Amino acid sequence: MLKIQEIREIIKLIDQSSIQKFSLESDGGKIKLEKSGGQAVTTVTEAPQTPQAAPAPVQAPAAPVAVAAPTPTVAPEAPAAEVATDETLHKITSPMVGTYYQASSPDAEAFVKKGDKVTAESIVCIVEAMKLFNEIESEVNGEIVEILVQDGQLVEYGQPLFLVREN
Repeated sequence: MLKIQEIREIIKLIDQSSIQKFSLESDGGKIKLEKSGGQAVTTVTEAPQTPQAAPAPVQAPAAPVAVAAPTPTVAPEAPAAEVATDETLHKITSPMVGTYYQASSPDAEAFVKKGDKVTAESIVCIVEAMKLFNEIESEVNGEIVEILVQDGQLVEYGQPLFLVREN
């Protein structure tokens, strides 16, 4: 089975390329990557403990995929760039590498939405790292102006998650 760091490297390579779908089977595990609306969706499954004769070949996309790739990457960046020009906004950043969650559980309401008022102690999201769920606080009093990541997205250390207009 691939190590988490190897999976992250594969995700980064796929994200930077024009490939839309990627699948790999090796050592009793299977990983599928698929770009959906400009964001990579990852599925990792472990196969039953039975010996495999040979790993499955890596699937490469057909040539027309490169034509569709630029469209999703341009659209999400434009609104964030407009809001980011206001230098009075405070950025709430991720304190660690992990997975961003907007709510405490899939059926729960999001901690914050665009336009919500927050205090310095308000929990704005959860970043899960190595099966530990870390609550992230606002750090400032103000209003959420922009949410820069999507639920379930992998985030890096120092990556901006929210823009807040301080009171």
